[in-house]
Amino acid sequence: MATEGKIWGKGPDGKEIYKYKLTAADGAYVELSSLGAAIVSVCVPDKDGVLGDVVLGYDKAEDYLADGPCAGKCPGRFANRIAKGHFTLDGKEYTLPVNNGPNHLHGGPQGFQNRVWDSRIDGQAVEFLYFSADGECGYPANLKVVARYEWGDDHALKLTFTAVSDGATVLNLTNHAYFNLSAFKENVLGHELCLAASEYLPTDQTLIPLGDSEPVAGTPMDFVTPKPIGRDIEADFPALKYGKGYDNCFVIDDYTPGQLEKAASLYCPASGRALDVYTTQPGVQIYTGNWLNGCPAGKHGLTYHDYDAVAIECQHFPDTPNKPDYPTAELRPGQTYEEAIVFEFSVR
Repeated sequence: MATEGKIWGKGPDGKEIYKYKLTAADGAYVELSSLGAAIVSVCVPDKDGVLGDVVLGYDKAEDYLADGPCAGKCPGRFANRIAKGHFTLDGKEYTLPVNNGPNHLHGGPQGFQNRVWDSRIDGQAVEFLYFSADGECGYPANLKVVARYEWGDDHALKLTFTAVSDGATVLNLTNHAYFNLSAFKENVLGHELCLAASEYLPTDQTLIPLGDSEPVAGTPMDFVTPKPIGRDIEADFPALKYGKGYDNCFVIDDYTPGQLEKAASLYCPASGRALDVYTTQPGVQIYTGNWLNGCPAGKHGLTYHDYDAVAIECQHFPDTPNKPDYPTAELRPGQTYEEAIVFEFSVR
């Protein structure tokens, strides 16, 4: 393993943005950025041993700032949506910026994904640290978050989040990388997706969960058995109409807090590349890149289009602060937030 870092650009406040490269023994590598604690590139071999970059992203650091897709970054404080930008904690109501129709999305326009994190190389890992002040984007309490990435010769990218706060708050962290296992030689509608999720969360038209989960069986939301992403994507079904494709949270079977469970598998028949995703979190949001048209120019001279990549976002459920029956997203003094996501790449 080799790890290196360099200055890649500057944030709006002049803070230097660093890019890091972690290289496995066989040359497969990952690139990370301190802007949004982002995954910039994952270059892994196909069935013929040819390396290809399977993550959507941009050549310029500055293009990651406030990009619509939130490519590869870690949004926060609360990934996904909070209805109407309001929640109540310990009897006090908090108001958050509304930036997605009537709702608050990914911590708002100044969320963690658009901040330059502190960063360092720690042996064969890279750590990003962000301090979020009490009241930032409307959230209560001072919060310290660390995102740690490790890349191994086994082509497993491990992301662990830890956080502590000095007061009661809510927290939901994920990574928003988009994957295309053909290395963008085709879109992802032919990729085969399998989810360890026999239920999903139906939503209203603004993608806020209605409440209880429902079985996927007999619906286009069923990925319990692998199927091409595009097979049912144009079905006459509310969830698919609301989001112009998949943009839904699936409930991971056998969820146990703190226990790493398999959430998803993605396979590209053309390249032979496969991705298995594991997490300690209760949900996985599948977003099929339904609105990628018009995003910044991509790496390697690419122009991205709708359905060119799929995001597999392991997280707590959307609108959890307003849904007391969901697994809690509260963090209190004396507690340590600890969650993990593993992206394991292979060839079949």
